[in-house]
Amino acid sequence: MGQALKSLAAGEDEKKAKEIGPIIDECYNRLFSDPSKFQNMDAFYHAICETIEEINKRLGNTQFHVPSTETFKEAFNKHHQTKDKDGNPKPLDKEEFGNILQAVIRDTGVTGVGAKDILFYIFGVPTTALVIKNSLIPSVLPNELFIPGITSATVFLLAKLGKI
Repeated sequence: MGQALKSLAAGEDEKKAKEIGPIIDECYNRLFSDPSKFQNMDAFYHAICETIEEINKRLGNTQFHVPSTETFKEAFNKHHQTKDKDGNPKPLDKEEFGNILQAVIRDTGVTGVGAKDILFYIFGVPTTALVIKNSLIPSVLPNELFIPGITSATVFLLAKLGKI
């Protein structure tokens, strides 16, 4: 499953890729430790949603789209082929879970919710500060120095808060 996660994270931050593996392992152990919990597609869908939610919580700004039911069904039917001697599906093993999760995440995509915040802060804060400065004390500091200074301060603050 580690190799699958590395290919999933191709082009993404290596640190986040290393964090996803243990999160998936924890969720698998918690959600599928009792084979009787996995009885139908609804239980599987719920487990995937909980896993994605946990990944979102721990990674911060990166958000995974919640996939459609059809995406889940396709990934599940493709990767969960094991059946017992009576033809009933066996409980999901860790390898299948990782493959299904990888397929679901690839099909649904990733968005950076934090990107909207960053653009808002990097452009919004300096613009607002400039309007306030020009209305209160227009000649104290030239705009050529004030705008880069306030933009740099905003970026510094965003970095300290972990937003970028």
